[in-house]
Amino acid sequence: MAGFLKAGTSSKNISPKKGIALAGYPHHQRYNTGIHDPLYATCIYLDNGEEKLAIVSLDLLFFSKKYVNYVREKASKLTGIPEKNIIITCTHTHSGPWASGMLDIEALEKGYKPDPDYISFLIEKIVSVICDACKNTFDARIGFQKGYCGKEHGIGGNRRDPSGPSDPEVCVMAVQDLSGLWRACIVGYALHPTVLHEDNTLVSADYPGSIRKYLSRKMPGMNVLFLQGASGNQSTRYFRNSQTFEEAERIGAQIGREAKTVIDSLKLQNSAKIFVNSTELDISIREFPSLEEATKAVEEAKEIYEKLKESGAPYIDIQNANLKLLGAEDILGYVQMLENGKKIDILEDEIPAELTVIGIGDARIACVPGEIFVEFGLDIKEKSPYKNTFVVELANGCLPGYVYTKEALEYGGYETDTSMLSPETGYAFVKTILSMLDKK
Repeated sequence: MAGFLKAGTSSKNISPKKGIALAGYPHHQRYNTGIHDPLYATCIYLDNGEEKLAIVSLDLLFFSKKYVNYVREKASKLTGIPEKNIIITCTHTHSGPWASGMLDIEALEKGYKPDPDYISFLIEKIVSVICDACKNTFDARIGFQKGYCGKEHGIGGNRRDPSGPSDPEVCVMAVQDLSGLWRACIVGYALHPTVLHEDNTLVSADYPGSIRKYLSRKMPGMNVLFLQGASGNQSTRYFRNSQTFEEAERIGAQIGREAKTVIDSLKLQNSAKIFVNSTELDISIREFPSLEEATKAVEEAKEIYEKLKESGAPYIDIQNANLKLLGAEDILGYVQMLENGKKIDILEDEIPAELTVIGIGDARIACVPGEIFVEFGLDIKEKSPYKNTFVVELANGCLPGYVYTKEALEYGGYETDTSMLSPETGYAFVKTILSMLDKK
């Protein structure tokens, strides 16, 4: 029988040295010129006497499954936490270093890799943050609840269609010690951290860092983990006022305010059953065009893009055309690499995909790798019998491209054009996750 809950938390700076390349924008090899706001690895550790669990959030674009396995092996030996009970996620900031294989044609052709010294530093920091959270435990109370922060607040929504599907829920889990001090919280939200774009060369956690800043100011002593929701087709594109640090601050503060409102109203419990269900899913790769067809698609997309730029078309039209071009180029890169028998790290290092469900009391946290379209996250939430069901992407690895819907594939566009995954992937994720919602 589960006993009283103990918790621990820790946070460590994982900012890179000046000069290390920033991830997230193809054809823009950005070597950071300094730090605007630091990146963190933050951990919440839970122990109910029967099960131990650690959840880690990293201010990074991706963190490869192969590195997850290194961290798990080291941390498990030092702490006794079962390896599969260590969950490592990414906020998906596009202003942090690479920590995985790369997708774009230029990176594939030139063989770009993450900085090896940074990866070594990063792995040690993550192991350390897990160990510190385990060493410094306290008797705890925990609560779960959801708030709301939608596109009508000027925050974000569907980046393919501003009136399309979106997920405005602010998912919150918070941990308090017995003196009443809030020690740690999770904030989950489905929105690409791309307020800052390819012209930015400063290290930043983007709007998730501003959520942390807001909550840390309002609730001193509390560590904040941001978990990225199903945001494959969600962004600030049609809703932001600018692409500046000030705008990232505005968006983060808005979500942070809602998270604080939720925390202030939480009903807490000092014991909870905990379980972790984990499985690996073999996923298929889509059929690719011929080299000739892929080359022609790039030429056509480039022609459209250049014409829009020359004609002074609206920014949104130019940006959408640019993304279409990038997707066509990525497909061409994949075709070239596969025909030449060359390894694509982000494919070979990430498959099979690991899916995990965390149960804490009557709350469920569904964890999937890669970037998944919001429709899949909404489907899981709708079909789950548990009110507090959170969906987290980029957990325990990434994937070679977006997990998209069949409807999106028919329409085309950047997300589908740049993905190596078959259109069945997301539906298999949903089916598998729903089968894992109760303890096995």
